[in-house]
Amino acid sequence: MSEGLIHSMTPTTPLAEGEHVITSFHPDRAAYRRDHAWLAAGAMALGMAILWAIGNPHVWTGAVGGLAAIAVRGFYVASDELKARWDLTDRRLLGPQTRVVRLSEIKTVRGLGSAVQVITATGDKHLIKYQADRAGTEARIRAAAGL
Repeated sequence: MSEGLIHSMTPTTPLAEGEHVITSFHPDRAAYRRDHAWLAAGAMALGMAILWAIGNPHVWTGAVGGLAAIAVRGFYVASDELKARWDLTDRRLLGPQTRVVRLSEIKTVRGLGSAVQVITATGDKHLIKYQADRAGTEARIRAAAGL
């Protein structure tokens, strides 16, 4: 496999003969930013709580550290996360790189924040992250899988 296919954030699995893509799911930049704002708020609160619990007189530094950590992470991984694409075909759900889920194998589809989690009958879990319309994404996958 070529180096480009290994690191691709789009499906690299070829379509089967007669298979066609119904829709594609792309991450939403606003959902990405909103999720990271919530992560930052949580990290800031946790950092401050830990410093308060250990008796540090500079509790405010926990907020600075938590915000900085999530901001750096958000900036660093945005280029990859916002390129991810999932394709829903008439037979399968094709994810980044070589991720493939047959529609007949999908057992559960549920929302987690702005993400959609797809669970197969064998217990494999796939996460379609940062969806602008999470409920719509869930509905399309459920309808295609016959759930």
